[in-house]
Amino acid sequence: MAALGATPPLTDSQAALLRARERAALIPDLLIEARRVVATVTTGWHGRRRRGTGENFWQFRPFVEGESVAGIDWRRSARDDSLYLRDKEWEAAQTVWLWADGSPSMQYCSKLALVSKESRALVLALALAEVLSRAGERVGFPGVLNPVSARNAAERIAAALTRHRPEGDMPDGQIRRFSELVMISDFLDPLDKVLRTTSHLAQRGVSGHLISVYDPAEEDFPYAGRTEFRDPETGARLLSGRADSLREQYRQLYFARRDELSRHCQRLGWSFLTHRTDHPASQALVHIHGRLSGGTFFNGYGG
Repeated sequence: MAALGATPPLTDSQAALLRARERAALIPDLLIEARRVVATVTTGWHGRRRRGTGENFWQFRPFVEGESVAGIDWRRSARDDSLYLRDKEWEAAQTVWLWADGSPSMQYCSKLALVSKESRALVLALALAEVLSRAGERVGFPGVLNPVSARNAAERIAAALTRHRPEGDMPDGQIRRFSELVMISDFLDPLDKVLRTTSHLAQRGVSGHLISVYDPAEEDFPYAGRTEFRDPETGARLLSGRADSLREQYRQLYFARRDELSRHCQRLGWSFLTHRTDHPASQALVHIHGRLSGGTFFNGYGG
C-alpha cells in the first residue's frame, strides 16, 4: 500500500505516455537548434557531390584497367604519361532515410553533458534533413514520415515526431535497395542484434552510415565508491561497493565493443562515426555530411 500523500508509481503505459508528451514538447526547440547548427557550418557548402551520370564536370581521376575507355579525357591525359577519366557529378535525387533511436537508454544525460543522447540524436537527424532537402534529396524517417522531396522536410519530420515517436527497433521494412540510411543511436542493444540488423540491410543493397552517440560518462566511467547502476531498458540494478574498481575492465569492454562495430561497418562498406554529447553537434554534422557527399571513406571517431 502506498504511503499517505505519496505518488503511486507509474504503470508502463503511463510512463510511455509521459515520455511521449515530454518529447513532443521538446521537438520545436530541437528543430530550432538543428537549424542553428546547420547555419553555423554550411557556409560555402554545395549539394552532395558524387560521381554519377549527370552532365556537369566533377573531377579527373586516374584510369583503372577494366573501365571503359570511352570516359578517357585525352586532352588531360596528353599533359603527362597517365590516362585520366573525366567524371561527371551525380544529379539524380536519392532517398536518404534518417533514424534517431527512441529507446529509453537514449534519455540518459549525466552531469558531464548538457543534453541527453536522444536530444542530440534528434538535432542531428533534423539538421541532416535540413541540409539534404536543400540539396534536392528525398528524405524520410522510418515509421514517422515517408520520403519527401521538399525544402521543409525537417519541419515535416519534426511535426510528425510530435504526433508519433516510435520506441525500440527501427522499422526497416520501408528501406529499399539503393537507398541511404543514417542510423543515430547509442547502439547499446546486444551486439549480435546490431550486427545482424546492419548486415541484413547491407545485403538488401542499402548504403549505411552509423553515428554512435554517447554520454561522456559512458566512456570515461567517472564513478567511485558505493554506486547503484540501473538498466533503463530492463530495470535491472547492480550495486557496487567500489565502482572505481570496475573502471579499467569496463573501459576495455566498452572500447572493444565499439571497435568491433567499427570493423563490421568497414566490412559492409558502411561508415561509422562516434560523437560525445559534450561536444558540439556541428562536429558530427560536418563529418557525416562529408560522407554523404561522397568524400573520402570515413570510419572512426569524430568527437
